Amino acid sequence: MNRQTLIALGVAVILGVIAVILANAYLTGRERQFAASPQGVVRVAVASMPLNYGDDVTPDKVKFVNYPATSLPPGVHRSIQELLPEGKRRVALRPILVNQPLLAGDLSGEGQNASIAALLPDGMRASTVRINDISGVAGFIKANDTVDVLVTRQAIGPDGAQGDQQVTDVLLQNVRVIAMGQDAAGGTNQPVVQRSATLEVTPVDAQKLTLGQALGQLSLVLRKPGEEQNIPKVETVSLNDLRYSYLSSLPPGMRPANAAQPTSGQQQAQIARLSQPRRTIQPVRRSIAPGRPATSTVSITRGLDTKDYEVGGYAH
Repeated sequence: MNRQTLIALGVAVILGVIAVILANAYLTGRERQFAASPQGVVRVAVASMPLNYGDDVTPDKVKFVNYPATSLPPGVHRSIQELLPEGKRRVALRPILVNQPLLAGDLSGEGQNASIAALLPDGMRASTVRINDISGVAGFIKANDTVDVLVTRQAIGPDGAQGDQQVTDVLLQNVRVIAMGQDAAGGTNQPVVQRSATLEVTPVDAQKLTLGQALGQLSLVLRKPGEEQNIPKVETVSLNDLRYSYLSSLPPGMRPANAAQPTSGQQQAQIARLSQPRRTIQPVRRSIAPGRPATSTVSITRGLDTKDYEVGGYAH
């Protein structure tokens, strides 16, 4: 072993010792900081293994770790007796990762099974709508996805009566899917075609869904979650709009603010003009009178005297 190798090995050992000392000093300081705080740390229950929707919470799936007392999330459990009272079971209401605190909002009530109602926030409702392979995006919608709801119905005239023309409206935006069919976990990554979807909506939106199903057909549109993805101004699409429009094909954030959209009257006038049959122009035939037979002229010059002679046409 040469001298340079020994020097490099010695430097590596020294740097390793320094790193261990610094890490030990940092961890010791953090422990002293927690111990010196007014409330210190608290042992809380966390998951010792992954839990899926509907899994039973048993003592072998729970462990206790130290947690800063000043940063405790609401709904933590500090003892196994508090988490699992004797003779009563609890199940997970949503997927829980390893070392994730077992919060009351993620678990069912004492002695209760997994319930969709327990997943609803305050003031929200669960409403189920009929779908098929087309209106359900070919089975790619899963539980906890976010969708828009479209309704296709008959147009309503000025007198309140239904017309013959069909229109499509945006009924709801940014709606969370609670379950597809009877699957509220959405654990599989493969698309599964379902015949119903349960949505998390407000009471008024639940009334809209019920009325929309009675008047027409509902369709789900998969989208990114968040109100920033909403369309500020929704438009009703009718048969007159079944053509390509450059501005309409742009995402909402990329449309020019000063771009003038044609009004409904202008669109209908343009469609009526383009729908009119084209006039056929008949060619004008003119009668040509028979002319004189074609002849040829020959000029003969003798000195300064020039005379023209007609030749040909003798056959006539």
